[in-house]
Amino acid sequence: MNAKLSLPLLTVVLSAACVLSGCQSPKARAPSGGVAAQSTRNNCYSLLHQLLNDEKNVSLLRFIKREREDVKTLVKKIAANSATGARLLEEFARHDPAITLDDIRLPPGEAATREAIASTKQKELLSQTGGTFELTLLLTQAEALSYASHLAKVASKNELQPDRARALAGVSEDMSALYLEVFVMLRSKTN
Repeated sequence: MNAKLSLPLLTVVLSAACVLSGCQSPKARAPSGGVAAQSTRNNCYSLLHQLLNDEKNVSLLRFIKREREDVKTLVKKIAANSATGARLLEEFARHDPAITLDDIRLPPGEAATREAIASTKQKELLSQTGGTFELTLLLTQAEALSYASHLAKVASKNELQPDRARALAGVSEDMSALYLEVFVMLRSKTN
């Protein structure tokens, strides 16, 4: 890393790298009780909201790393879709007090593993350049998008309100479509 980077720029670099990992989570907490479907729904909402909030900032990486235009365009698209999904979940929570977006119940081992993965990916992304950086970035995005798609699908299946269930299914489809775009780009870059 360039020794001449200012402290604010270094903070942005480290924050962007943490965002890219999509795996770091707050400490696990005990279930809040209630009906199993509502508990599962809230947990999925919370995990999905956290992930989408992280992913909506992934395009900030362009200020510290340079990637080709096709990668930059796709990363911006991922960030925009993630921001839209995060706002949707926040809107649901505003209109329904039973929805919580801070129900991140993970076993301690899972939380520690996610932190270790995030740290490793942060180091990789900060140290890489060029094609290697682009491949690592695309791989992290593929992982995050697949996870987001599945979280939204499970939340949808546990959502009793039909309009919200359809909206969540739409988020799942959007994340799945973006995953496919990343996959196609990864294939083109490795052939």
